[in-house]
Amino acid sequence: MSLKIVVIGGGSSYTPEIIEGIIRRHDSLPVTDIVLVDIENGKDKLQVVGELSKRMILKSGKPINLTWTLDRKQALIGADFVSTQIRVGGLEARAKDERIPLNHGFIGQETNGAGGIFKAFRTIPVMMEMAEDIHHICPEAWMINFTNPAGIITETLLKHSAHDKVIGVCNIPFNMRHSTAEILDVSPEEVEIEFIGINHFVFGKKVTVNGLDYTEEVLNKLKQGLDYSPANIVNLGWSSTFIDATKLLPNPYHQYYFQTKEVLAKDIKAFNENGTRAENVQELEKSLFELYQNPNLNDKPKELEKRGGAFYSDVACSLMNSIYNNKKDVQTVNTFNNGAIPDLPYDAVIETNCIISKNGAKPISVGPLPSVIKGVVYQMKAFEELVIKAGLSGNYNDAYNAMIMNPLVSDEKGSKILLDELLKAHKDYLPQFEEETG
Repeated sequence: MSLKIVVIGGGSSYTPEIIEGIIRRHDSLPVTDIVLVDIENGKDKLQVVGELSKRMILKSGKPINLTWTLDRKQALIGADFVSTQIRVGGLEARAKDERIPLNHGFIGQETNGAGGIFKAFRTIPVMMEMAEDIHHICPEAWMINFTNPAGIITETLLKHSAHDKVIGVCNIPFNMRHSTAEILDVSPEEVEIEFIGINHFVFGKKVTVNGLDYTEEVLNKLKQGLDYSPANIVNLGWSSTFIDATKLLPNPYHQYYFQTKEVLAKDIKAFNENGTRAENVQELEKSLFELYQNPNLNDKPKELEKRGGAFYSDVACSLMNSIYNNKKDVQTVNTFNNGAIPDLPYDAVIETNCIISKNGAKPISVGPLPSVIKGVVYQMKAFEELVIKAGLSGNYNDAYNAMIMNPLVSDEKGSKILLDELLKAHKDYLPQFEEETG
């Protein structure tokens, strides 16, 4: 019996993560075929990653046939799982997402603020087309979306594409579990966090270790300035007042919203001294691909962890494993709310703990939003809906509304300046938008 996984964005430096995850789980997830897919601009990287992946599989001794191609439709034939990890416009587009806002005194980041909005605008048409292909070529396949902004993209696909077997994944909740385990000096498998919120804006409501409540102990440790951020986010720590007042475990991305001035000052300083994060990642990727080309390399290199994608393979592969084996275990993913958070619409996509089975993800009820975050989560979800509307319509006013209602912009004139500059900078990747600048 065949089991086929298609990785779209296969030339990504992240791909060795997912290959490693598939190899490690092969006894329970007996994958027979992996196809890596990319576009013409990524064919050289695809070749390098494909050859490294083959060496990894050869070393493992697992009977997995791996190929790579630029023909997405051909690759999708017979797929059981399709993992998506694309970056429309590449790191050059990300650099513009960061550089343009920073030049005007706003947060410049790839999934938050103005940059995150435009990453969504570039990505939505491509992902909609991809979902259409999946629906017609391999309609029973599960689409596992790692493409950022993961929550927005997942909600777009679930609400507006023909394909409904879509689950979004993010490594942040997994990272939070692992970091919490380090704080408590226990294994990650012993830690459970009750998550509430949306992608990149999710909070930890309760922490348990082997069923015992350790929430207060973790929060107290966090007040001591312990770092539990991924490689791509510099930790600024949290004040005792913030932790004591909210009584919630923040995620690393909350720094952008609750420490905006400090983060902006830090980012502008780093920007002036070393360029954008995207430009730094380009240098890191250059060194990674030099490593990948070593014919003697047959493992995922340790250096990949600096890329910020640690635990990606565990998240994506664990999800596929649980669906395939109908495990009915608990994992944190992005899917329809379905009443798990009664304050939010039934069809809003949230990031939450779910029971994973052959039928997909079933959210576990987490109760109402704590009053301290209710308003800001409402705002963020309403903002996401505006981004989706604009990303689909290509209407200038829709895009302006998304920009001005983003809490990291929220500036009447600044919103127009950012919108116009970013529309011009990314025009080659925004087919849905008209030429007008408003």
